[in-house]
Amino acid sequence: MGKGKRKPEGQGLNLYQEYTQSPEQVSRLYKRTLSIVVLSQIFGGAGLAAGITVGALIARDMLGTDSMAGLPTALFTLGAALSALIVGRLSQRSGRRFGLAGGFLAGSLGAVGVITATMMENIWLLFAALFIYGAGSATNLQVRYAGTDLAGPKQRATAVSIALVSTTVGAVAGPNMVGVMGEFASSIGIPPLAGPFILAAAAYLAAGLVLLTLLRPDPLLVANALEASRQAATAENGDSSTVGESDRRGVIAGATVMVVTQLIMTGVMTMTPVHMEQHGHALSAVGSVIGVHIALMYLPSLMTGILVDRIGRNIMAAAAGVTLLAAGAAAAYSPPDSLFGLYAALGLLGLGWNFGLISGTAMIVDATAPSVRAKTQGSVDVLIALSGATGGMLSGVIAAYTGFGAMALGGGILSLLLIPVVIWSLRGRGKQAVA
Repeated sequence: MGKGKRKPEGQGLNLYQEYTQSPEQVSRLYKRTLSIVVLSQIFGGAGLAAGITVGALIARDMLGTDSMAGLPTALFTLGAALSALIVGRLSQRSGRRFGLAGGFLAGSLGAVGVITATMMENIWLLFAALFIYGAGSATNLQVRYAGTDLAGPKQRATAVSIALVSTTVGAVAGPNMVGVMGEFASSIGIPPLAGPFILAAAAYLAAGLVLLTLLRPDPLLVANALEASRQAATAENGDSSTVGESDRRGVIAGATVMVVTQLIMTGVMTMTPVHMEQHGHALSAVGSVIGVHIALMYLPSLMTGILVDRIGRNIMAAAAGVTLLAAGAAAAYSPPDSLFGLYAALGLLGLGWNFGLISGTAMIVDATAPSVRAKTQGSVDVLIALSGATGGMLSGVIAAYTGFGAMALGGGILSLLLIPVVIWSLRGRGKQAVA
């Protein structure tokens, strides 16, 4: 195992020598990588959002009950959990290009499976296809890490934010094309609710092909070569410093921030379409509310990234908890027939998730060295996906017994757990890894 790990590093020093000897070349590659990430995220966002909007409604129609409407979200987030682990380990071994492209292509295959299951009215095929479709969701999230591989410590959150804000174009367009894609699906003999998954299949396929063909040289492999070069220089100087080590406390804190925000966001978002339909809102209104939610998940990212880099990861993580509490309160106390109240609640929900994801991601990147970064990130994203699966699965059951508003408010109160996590993280500030 040790030999297999050293070989790529040694090869990396030779293959990427121009980068280890030229900071200017690294800077140019960093900018080029971000542009490729932006393009892939535009497509990936459309694939992610289209399926989320109607997945619960398809399952509700097939199962004949609202209490299991959270099952689709649970299934594709469980699929995302497994995919996150596979994509992370494949990326660590072979680079971001193969890991991320493979994940998007699997997501496209899952979307085709959902369309087929809906046409056949086969619930078991639907469950299996949603599980595979989760690979696209996991990959869409992991692409953000590719933008940070060559970023400096004061650029990392901004790099994440650029990746996320580019997702907005596709992510907002997806839900708002529900009606159009439904009509298109009907015109070719496919059930209208399966229409958004046609868009998802095409979008994930495009994202995968963009990464497969354009993401070279691979940013993670270059980052590994840079780390190996620094370690060699350190060894020559007789310095046994912490280059290449990881900060366990930073990883735990970053993971906790992202897991809690994902749990709350997924639970409330999953039941919003069902809640709206129960109170007479049209499908177009459902799409617009989810569109606002997803816009505020991604659109504020550039400002959030700057704030995380300038005022600190921990302050923005605490802000995530407060914002999610405000979202829960808005959902709980707004009249159920008020479209404005739903816009406010789901908008704040997206914004709180945005704060948590960017601050938590920056903590993880700060705390890991390139030699273990992708594997660690994949493992953390497994936890994020599992928390999403938990939120999706429990949301239908909890809302059925307590009501949508009580469920949302409970999630907001739970988000305040982020504040003690921030305090605990600050105590270990002196042990941050050098990456």
